[in-house]
Amino acid sequence: MTVPDLQKCKRDGRKIAVVTAYDALFARIVEQAGIDVILVGDSLGVVVQGKPNTLSVTMEEMLYHTRLVAGAAQRSLVIGDMPFLSYQVNREEAVRNAGRFLQAGAHAVKLEGGAAVADRVEAMANAGIPVIGHLGMTPQSVQLYGGYRVQGKGKDRAQQVLEDARALQAAGAAALVLEAIPAGLAKAVTEAMTIPTIGIGAGPHCDGQVLVLYDLLGLFDEFVPKFVKPYGHLKGDALQALCRYKDEVEKGLFPSDSESYH
Repeated sequence: MTVPDLQKCKRDGRKIAVVTAYDALFARIVEQAGIDVILVGDSLGVVVQGKPNTLSVTMEEMLYHTRLVAGAAQRSLVIGDMPFLSYQVNREEAVRNAGRFLQAGAHAVKLEGGAAVADRVEAMANAGIPVIGHLGMTPQSVQLYGGYRVQGKGKDRAQQVLEDARALQAAGAAALVLEAIPAGLAKAVTEAMTIPTIGIGAGPHCDGQVLVLYDLLGLFDEFVPKFVKPYGHLKGDALQALCRYKDEVEKGLFPSDSESYH
């Protein structure tokens, strides 16, 4: 899968499946499932590091996880998520940090924001770096929003999302993530764009969908947004396996003769 392939999917009407992953093992499993795109998301700050939000995730941490995923993925498109303050300061720093993601093995980068970051998108695109935009609920602005809230409600705010989408496309963005916006607005943005849209909590009309892997598998249940559909319940399976292991160790049942060398 390449960036032009993603754009061809939109033209052909083929939906795009995107999942986050943060290590080599899960990257291999995700790819074996035929997932088109792996996003190395800064969501790792919450689901891997246990932080309340993504703001403390660093460039070095993102590059480390990107290298793990990119080294394991053979067919999926790998997108590196640019963390807070890695692109907001100025265009030069944004391009430099984006380039580091490609050096780590990513095929594209993702950043949050609309018209305010269009000059960064343009500078990256001019440097040969494919960029994915991110509009709607942008987690790096959680303090500004006062929490994780649906965005784009009301005529004025919906119009702003649409204008931001147009600004990013004009600047050279290769695709857009639309997070936590009304389904009707996501439909309007998708129809107005020539580049693909990837929804997360944005209804069924986007050109593709993305979910956090740990949410999808039922591993992370501390906070489950409305838009998450667990397709597995691995936390329960893991707890059951660990309890059985502990019980057998305490009773002297593990290791048995079959798990011992002679």
